[in-house]
Amino acid sequence: MGTESESMLELAAEAFQSKNFELAADIYECQLAGLGDPGSRQELMVKRADALAFGGKFTEAFDVYRQASEIERLRPVHLANLVDYLSGSIRRQDGGESHNRSPRKGEEAGAAAAVAAAAGCPGVGATGCGYEDFTCRICLSFLFEPVTLPCGHCFCKKCLERERKEKERPVMCKECKDSSRVADVQSYRVNVVLSNLLAKWFPTSHQAGQLRREGNVLYAERKMEEALEKYNQAILIAPMDHILFSNRSQIHSSLKHYEKALSDAEMACRLMPHWSKGHVRKAQALVSLGRTEEALREYLVCLSVEPDSRVAKTEAHKLLGDLLTPVTDQVPEHISDHPNILSFRAHIKRSINTPSETLLPPEFSLAFTLPAPEKSECSEGKGQGNPEVRRLDHCSLLKRKRRSTEGEAEKGGHERSDDHKKSKSEPAAEATGVGDTLDPTDMECSLCMRLFYEPVTTPCGHTFCLQCLERCLDHNPKCPLCKEELSEYLVQRQYCKTVLMENLISKYLPSELIERQKIHQDEMAELSNLNKNVPIFVCTMAFPTVPCPLHIFEPCYRLMIRRCIETGTNCFGMCLGDDLKGFADYGCLLEIQDVKFFSDGRSVVDTIGRRRFKVIKHREKDGYNTADIEYLEDVTVEGVAERELQSLHDTVYDQALVWVNSLKSEQKDRIEGHFGPMPGKDPVLQTSPNGPSWCWWLLAVLPLEGRAQLPFLALTSLKDRLSGIRKVLLFMAHSRHR
Repeated sequence: MGTESESMLELAAEAFQSKNFELAADIYECQLAGLGDPGSRQELMVKRADALAFGGKFTEAFDVYRQASEIERLRPVHLANLVDYLSGSIRRQDGGESHNRSPRKGEEAGAAAAVAAAAGCPGVGATGCGYEDFTCRICLSFLFEPVTLPCGHCFCKKCLERERKEKERPVMCKECKDSSRVADVQSYRVNVVLSNLLAKWFPTSHQAGQLRREGNVLYAERKMEEALEKYNQAILIAPMDHILFSNRSQIHSSLKHYEKALSDAEMACRLMPHWSKGHVRKAQALVSLGRTEEALREYLVCLSVEPDSRVAKTEAHKLLGDLLTPVTDQVPEHISDHPNILSFRAHIKRSINTPSETLLPPEFSLAFTLPAPEKSECSEGKGQGNPEVRRLDHCSLLKRKRRSTEGEAEKGGHERSDDHKKSKSEPAAEATGVGDTLDPTDMECSLCMRLFYEPVTTPCGHTFCLQCLERCLDHNPKCPLCKEELSEYLVQRQYCKTVLMENLISKYLPSELIERQKIHQDEMAELSNLNKNVPIFVCTMAFPTVPCPLHIFEPCYRLMIRRCIETGTNCFGMCLGDDLKGFADYGCLLEIQDVKFFSDGRSVVDTIGRRRFKVIKHREKDGYNTADIEYLEDVTVEGVAERELQSLHDTVYDQALVWVNSLKSEQKDRIEGHFGPMPGKDPVLQTSPNGPSWCWWLLAVLPLEGRAQLPFLALTSLKDRLSGIRKVLLFMAHSRHR
């Protein structure tokens, strides 16, 4: 019997997963009929209630939840599905299933813009002050103390620290969803260039941010009144910043000014409807006022915007547990209005069978939707006619403040009307002043003294052109400005451009950027030419088709290798050194196949030989050698000469096999580990302009000095090369027999 019951429960779980909620509910009901154990009975009742709720039968589901809570108070694990259902219902009402995610940046900006328009402040954007380009994607407010992550996106320093503290998982970039390279965010410093620019362009918003920071310090020290004064000053300066209202709401709550806390939280929600924290603040204020049903609604709205909000999920579980608990005289301590919550519970239970009054489903009276911005009339008459009504519209709020300050001024009170007018007009002035105040020198790299090109920001907060930074790191693995150690940053070599700074340059300095790009393209075109100014690595002999691993440690060659990669050629020349000319007149072009970097800047570069060349002109560039070159190819023969060449080739190949096979196994293994096994014969002898691959492999492994190998590289006659190899093999065989 137990086995049959388990099978039915598994079937019910499968039905629930496949969204056949009616079948799941029926199976759970049947299983409940013969179950006596209270604990197991409660589990099944909750599962049945979940199935009923997801199936749209919420009134019936609520009754089952209530019955389950009479056995024992429901725990968060019991209410998880209910909370998911309710928050999902909000998402569907707010725009369909596609809202099963955080809103896009454009949606947030659009919502806030609508609020701002209602408040009579045209032209404002995501933060309410025209800062679309300078918005933190976490708090949706003005970017204050910006920190640049390795992925290139910028966020407020405090926002990143809060994310790290509140989230159990690693910090994830809100823009690109990358968390793989974000280490300890506390080690990241403020982006110096960007922070200075924002302070210069938006002094008012920057000042408000400083006041907010000072207020936070005072709040942490439990100096509530002083913290409140800082926030009052900040809001006068930046009256459209939802962060300020949200934080002031928390201060009011700490001072037990719950009505004021609620008013500020409502303003934060109105200014930024899709910001989850505003709804949390509002819910906390509502709980303190005993308005539990509305608080639950706000927590669910928060979860519809940010499904992984731990605070909202925990509090929603608590409130639902309180609401479903049988009515008694025992009320949780955190509910301030005991009679109100008791009567509310009774109301919920009485209204089970009256859908128009029930608590939560979409079709019931309580509309669980994100608050839509309301358009308000900014007439003074309307505000004066009903001064007691608390409107969330910012325009009417400003007018009330202005009227009150004007009245005080007439009576000899504090004259603050001028300050208020300034707070109203200054953000608009800031919003339109970036293009006029942006000087190209604000965007200059401190290393090349030119406009940033592919700007990258180090963990220590300094920004440079990518190529300038890499060139400095070739010489010293430390920041060129503050000398902070960048070894770990250097070994990763995953430099991402600072997105915001690149966007600012593109938007406000388009002509300067075009000129800077042209300079860069000209430089790249010059470096990409594999006939003129070809970079030359002066080291050892290299041959076509033969691997040539290299250890790069000199700064000049680090620069050379990086340029080869940046231009896309991935090629450089290899020549022997020469006491008179600097390097030999013949060499081999190498192609980079792989590079492994180390924390001290060194690298191991795997290359393979491609083409032979003759040096026409010796040159030097940025500390390494370059050359104008022409490529060498074997002369093709036909007829009798071709047949003689084929015969010579086969003879020498057989001699080479004899010599290779005569080597000791240790020697042979070492050679093959470094150069690979000896290549076979080519099907067609003269296919390659460099001749057979096995010839070059043999020359690379024969115990010859570089000076003895060099003449073979210069030969363009395969017959002469084979004859020379045969002489060497005969000499080797003769020496061994002696």
